[in-house]
Amino acid sequence: MGTKRDYYEILGVSKSAAPEEIKKAYRKIAIKYHPDKNQGDKEAEDKFKEAAEAYEVLSNPQKKQRYDQFGHAGVDGGGFGGGGNMDMDDIFSSFGDIFSDFFGGTRGGGGRGRGVKRGKDLRVRLSLTLQEVANGVEKTIKVPRYQSCDLCGGNGAKDGTALKTCGTCNGTGQIRKVVNTMLGQMVSTSTCPTCEGEGQIVDSKCTKCHGEGRVQQEDVINVKVPAGVSEGVQLSMSGKGNVPRRGGVAGDLIILIEEKEDENLKRDGSNVHYALYISFIDAVLGTTVEVPTINGKVKIPINAGTQSGKVLRLRGKGVKELNGYGVGDQLIHVNVWTPTTLSTEERNTLEELRNSPNFDPKPTKKEKSGFFDRVREFFE
Repeated sequence: MGTKRDYYEILGVSKSAAPEEIKKAYRKIAIKYHPDKNQGDKEAEDKFKEAAEAYEVLSNPQKKQRYDQFGHAGVDGGGFGGGGNMDMDDIFSSFGDIFSDFFGGTRGGGGRGRGVKRGKDLRVRLSLTLQEVANGVEKTIKVPRYQSCDLCGGNGAKDGTALKTCGTCNGTGQIRKVVNTMLGQMVSTSTCPTCEGEGQIVDSKCTKCHGEGRVQQEDVINVKVPAGVSEGVQLSMSGKGNVPRRGGVAGDLIILIEEKEDENLKRDGSNVHYALYISFIDAVLGTTVEVPTINGKVKIPINAGTQSGKVLRLRGKGVKELNGYGVGDQLIHVNVWTPTTLSTEERNTLEELRNSPNFDPKPTKKEKSGFFDRVREFFE
């Protein structure tokens, strides 16, 4: 479908729309482009999936918050997905109830009964260097998670044979009880204890998963982190969480970004700061110094007469903005280093210069103003 459209635009709602308004908007579009009404129409199918992806994010408070803050990069950055990897089974199992009254709770004549189960989400932490968060990076991580058993195909039965209908609930997954009371008959339902609500039972268990239909094993996952992420940002990969017991849709893998502290540079949004210390002699006479940046060292000139507290700016040497096109700057804070120990010869040389008129402090009005501005910013 090419470049992704804004999710709010897809559903035709505003950012301040209430959950019910978002649900209503999605329901309207889902019914319009439902595959049973548009059989063989690829464009309608694409719009149906597009709307489902938008609703999958905007109906989830956490994903909606990440999307509002970071756009597509927060929920779909290079393999991350709110619903980007959803197929028709995912959509109907997750949202089928929204238009069930139009299609009888099934998709076409497919006879869809209970919704497909969804596995639990997994959460992992990913520590990145300043260079990695600034430029984006692709990481390979190992995640232990429940995956479908390859021996039985995920149904838990030996050699993948068919499951049997539960004799306790006759395949409904629920036990219905009728109790006579003074007010008449009261009907209650509860989950079937035999099949645990699944409606089917394993007659002969798989020797590998022991009837679970899943096994826990280490999965190697490639994570593409977009440039500009920051500490605390959560990215999600659809379908990379745990698979539920005996078939269903896997949950998501939630990746929490952590920033490693850089030895030299301090990040502030899209800008980075560096404290440069120079000698009194270099400040007076001027020099060229080498300073670290996110992408390596660069040489910069220090003009003669540079004052302590001066801030130099390297444009475009900061962090790329997440979901944007801008790049921050690097700010170099110049500090003139005052020696605390001197040799006799050094002390005598400075004593000779003590009364020189050029060494008498004569700050300009602009320099005084700049000093008080910095003091004000410090206490704000």
